[in-house]
Amino acid sequence: MRRRACLAGLAIAAFAATSGAHAGAWPERPITLVVPFAAGGSTDVTARLLAEKLGAELGQTIIVDNRSGAGSNLGSAFAAKSAPDGYTLLLATSTLAANVSIYKRMGFDLRKDLIPVSQLTTIPNVLTINNNVPAKTVPEFIAYVGSSKGAVNYGSSGNGASQHLAAELFKKMAKVDMAHVPYRGGALANNDLIGGQIQVVFAPLIEVLPYIQAGTLRSLAVTTKDRIRLLPDLPTMNETLPGFEVVLWNGLFVPTGTPQPIVDRLAAATQKTMADPAVQKQVNEQGSTVVASSPGDFKSYLDDEIQKWSELVKLSGVSLD
Repeated sequence: MRRRACLAGLAIAAFAATSGAHAGAWPERPITLVVPFAAGGSTDVTARLLAEKLGAELGQTIIVDNRSGAGSNLGSAFAAKSAPDGYTLLLATSTLAANVSIYKRMGFDLRKDLIPVSQLTTIPNVLTINNNVPAKTVPEFIAYVGSSKGAVNYGSSGNGASQHLAAELFKKMAKVDMAHVPYRGGALANNDLIGGQIQVVFAPLIEVLPYIQAGTLRSLAVTTKDRIRLLPDLPTMNETLPGFEVVLWNGLFVPTGTPQPIVDRLAAATQKTMADPAVQKQVNEQGSTVVASSPGDFKSYLDDEIQKWSELVKLSGVSLD
């Protein structure tokens, strides 16, 4: 019995040593960063910036893999079920926290199947309309929607996305009706907004700032509690509809079971990357704010966000499957 116990102990020690060595050598090959939205949207833009800078920090290529569908659940489930070896990462958004309350079946369990590594940024959403819509303010837009004889259509990057919930909250608080047109990514919705196929998108600022600045699209209000630095004259939704607030965020996850040394190194490298003045400058120019939290802080934040978005989902009345 003593001999067996000794052999078992040696086997466990050898496995631990091998695992530690493997984690210490990570990364030895290219890493895949899954983005659960189509290319061109706000999450994709952040992902490509992170892939370039974080890849340089880790000394490996990071490949962005866009897997859109099911309100970001498709790509997120793929990442959650991938091998927990540090070679598949997920860059997800607040949509993930909202989906816990929206979908009965997400295809994975957010709390059990993914490890939060770091919240990256927060991103304001902006009520953005096609220039053919005859409204210059939020009250005028509310009056327009209320009196419109035809359908007023709003787009989003998918069911459960911040654009979707912000619009549904707007409908509820303004007591108006609009039809939802979900897309597989924010860039696709914005293209149709410019073309006039839809009339409004509560778009992440990062996606529409160039169009707003060029006059291609018109912005009426920002969804954050306070006005934003890049557009200081743009009112908040809260100024017209008291209590209105929707804030988008994105963050980095890995599959549960990923060795702790890899999680720790990835988190440290991510925080260092996001603290780079060049990265912060680029993020700030997009109207976003760098967060770069620790795994523990991001986990606590995620728990709070699941609860907050649950309340928002109930208030908006959104329900799927």
